[in-house]
Amino acid sequence: QVQLVESGGGLVQAGGSLRLSCTASGSIFSINAMGWYRQTPGKQRGLVATITSGGTTNYSDSVKGRFTISIDNAKNTVYLQMNSLKPEDTAVYYCKLISGPFPYWGQGTQVTVSS
Repeated sequence: QVQLVESGGGLVQAGGSLRLSCTASGSIFSINAMGWYRQTPGKQRGLVATITSGGTTNYSDSVKGRFTISIDNAKNTVYLQMNSLKPEDTAVYYCKLISGPFPYWGQGTQVTVSS
């Protein structure tokens, strides 16, 4: 059993910043990669950013230059620093862990950016 606990969501004004955290616990054999995805009502969940345990990152074009993903392997924790937030960043943000062949998802945290 693997659990992912997210925190750091909330309400912020446009131009502001938030930092999301996601900590994995339980029967984790290894961490291949972790990442953040987001979803708005009526739309599919989409990539925000991913990072491998070795530190290789990937970002969606919409967040490049504004968001930074980082990982603390010792703490099984991934972070997403979100700067210069825009109203279109409003979504439920989900943490994802890939351990071996298995994906695991967190429960999601709401991020709301007001204009």
